Amino acid sequence: MNGRHLIFRGARVVDPSQNLDAFATVEVQDGKIARIEDDIPSRDGALEVDAAGQVLVPGLIDMHVHLREPGQEYKETIRSGTRAAAAGGFTAVACMANTSPVNDNRTVTRHIVEEAAAAGFARVHPIGAVSKGMAGEELAEIGEMVRGGAVGVSDDGLPVKNAELMRRALLYTRHFGVPVIQHAEDLDLTGPGVMHEGEWSTRLGLPGIPGSSEDVIVARDLILSEDTLGKYHVAHLSTGRSLEMVRRAKAQGLAVTCEVTPHHLLLTDQAVAETEFSTDMKMKPPLRAELDRQALRKGLVDGTVDAIASDHAPHHPDEKEVQFSSAPFGILGLETTLALCLDRLVRPGLITLERLVDLLSCGPARVLNLPAGTLAPGSVADITFFDPEKVLTVDRDRFQSLSRNSPFGGWELRGAPLSTYLGGRRVQL
Repeated sequence: MNGRHLIFRGARVVDPSQNLDAFATVEVQDGKIARIEDDIPSRDGALEVDAAGQVLVPGLIDMHVHLREPGQEYKETIRSGTRAAAAGGFTAVACMANTSPVNDNRTVTRHIVEEAAAAGFARVHPIGAVSKGMAGEELAEIGEMVRGGAVGVSDDGLPVKNAELMRRALLYTRHFGVPVIQHAEDLDLTGPGVMHEGEWSTRLGLPGIPGSSEDVIVARDLILSEDTLGKYHVAHLSTGRSLEMVRRAKAQGLAVTCEVTPHHLLLTDQAVAETEFSTDMKMKPPLRAELDRQALRKGLVDGTVDAIASDHAPHHPDEKEVQFSSAPFGILGLETTLALCLDRLVRPGLITLERLVDLLSCGPARVLNLPAGTLAPGSVADITFFDPEKVLTVDRDRFQSLSRNSPFGGWELRGAPLSTYLGGRRVQL
């Protein structure tokens, strides 16, 4: 398939950017969407694709992943991570800066962009560091990184602890129109915690991480956002109180957005007990209480949440096969996010399919100001196909990722990714 002239027939086309949800025919020419109509006549030289039973949507974007390259290629590489993205139905990912060396300069940013282009499985949009070396002391070369391809800045993995540094970052990034993405965590409140502080941490005898460790940073940053008018995004938001603060900030008209993860929407801290301390239940932020989970789900419904992101964080099996308190934080997500959301959010009627596509495609594109998340005529033909009825059993041994640290192994899900297209070219795994 050369992608130059394609006609997709029979699919349900869902594009929230155009308020479109209908069975239609989609024509792609020269790598771009040419038109979407009820029916399009056959054309000489056009390759026709029967997409009956499939859903066709703007290419999905995971705006929070860790690709580990450069420096930790034994966990994941740009090539393996983007293969995992394509297998999961994503045409683009935004990768965090906590590599080794840290992505705090244009050289590392360009390396990531070029490696992703050479692999060809998904587009990669680097997130540059806020501070040099992620040390939290001095602003990184934000302008140079943006010119090299960065679409936001974050010290994710660590919070921007210094309020003055965060204030300057919010001011400075206004010149470039990119968000400051915060890993909201007060490390002093977190202390030695390894799971959410609550009933289950007490029962299990494990040191807890209070929800307030997230909330106090979000509260501080929202004040700074109001003062600076900077573009502020809360990564992997996990508590009901933080969500409510974001909701109020949006009502004030502040440029504030947030994302949530599938694991915080589907699991709670009780899972640590139910799995007998499985380290695949250990992540930051930790799995929270049921009240927090319900609050996040409400945020999906009322529009407070802008995106669902996986926080894909690969770790080598040897690192996770230790006692719970010693294991690193983080789980995989690229290859399970879409299926989990289709089965556990759309199928029971919590959100509509159109809302899910907005959360996984249009929303991330808006937050990161990407020319994506739409099937409008003239836009690049990045497309995701999935089957909402196909039954999938999560098999970690078949992941494209180099790592296996997923809490969803063995889950049977209805709804599965089928294929992705980049610029009208089918991605072959």
